[in-house]
Amino acid sequence: MRVAIHEYLMEASYFAPRGKVRIIELGRSIAHRYIDPGDKLIGLIGDAGAGKSLLIRGIFPGLELTNDDDGINVRPLPLIRDAEGGHFKSHTYHVDVRFETAFTQPYVIAEAVKKAIASDRRVILEHFDLLYPVLEINAEVLIGVGEEVIVTRPGVFGPVPQDIVNLVFPSLKYRKMAHSAEDITAMVLAEMGISKPDDHSDIRHGFLLEFEEKPNIDLVEVEQKVHAIIDANEVIKYQNESKIKIGGCEWDCTGPRLHVCRTGDIIGYRLIKDFKCDPISNLYILAGLVGENNMDSEPIICPRSMALLQAPPVRKI
Repeated sequence: MRVAIHEYLMEASYFAPRGKVRIIELGRSIAHRYIDPGDKLIGLIGDAGAGKSLLIRGIFPGLELTNDDDGINVRPLPLIRDAEGGHFKSHTYHVDVRFETAFTQPYVIAEAVKKAIASDRRVILEHFDLLYPVLEINAEVLIGVGEEVIVTRPGVFGPVPQDIVNLVFPSLKYRKMAHSAEDITAMVLAEMGISKPDDHSDIRHGFLLEFEEKPNIDLVEVEQKVHAIIDANEVIKYQNESKIKIGGCEWDCTGPRLHVCRTGDIIGYRLIKDFKCDPISNLYILAGLVGENNMDSEPIICPRSMALLQAPPVRKI
């Protein structure tokens, strides 16, 4: 009988990192904590650009991805090819369901997945929710990527993929808004003579900038300058894997694909008008928030940072 502590897992939630290296590192942690060598069906759920492919790279280093943001496009699809040939050459297969259904009927993909599982192979399905109605088999591990990364092991009574969809799809907009607002805020600080933050961290519906020394700056003025850029509705463009362009200004960014399209898409930007000092790390923390200004959208701070406002009740699936 297989017994593992993660079999008692209901739900684990992490802030979804906004940098490439950070989300890959989170994937490695998830692999260590929640993925069992015997798991055959793993489903990922999240909208385009949420970082699912990067998370997979962290969970399964070296796995050949059939399609991702880097333009990898393996044809014919190895899973379909091997299922039709009657011999599975690989132990683990990756399928981007949204991409593949443009070329292959869902029932064909579903039959190939079932054959692979019956042959003791592992299948990683991006956009698992799109195949589930045809496959009619829930994943052993479901991972949702939105503003948070949610990891769960479904049981007979769920959660079903739509439950994860309902959580992660609406929340992704806050992650994109927060990332863009964070970069604009750092850019404004740099223009005002404040060097780049020593570190940054995560917050629900917002961001944290951390400094070893308390900046001597008027935060009301910072907020006004950021609002001026938001009101100008400047275009935010991907430049390369380390830079974005906000209007006419280039800016270094560790997650250049995860932004809103224009600064005007940032809603409800505001700063907490005081630097909070973390007595453990001795860092001065500047918190910025986005989204509707009500208690449901106030922040939950990551464990190593100070709580700024009252957290909302724990959410249940």
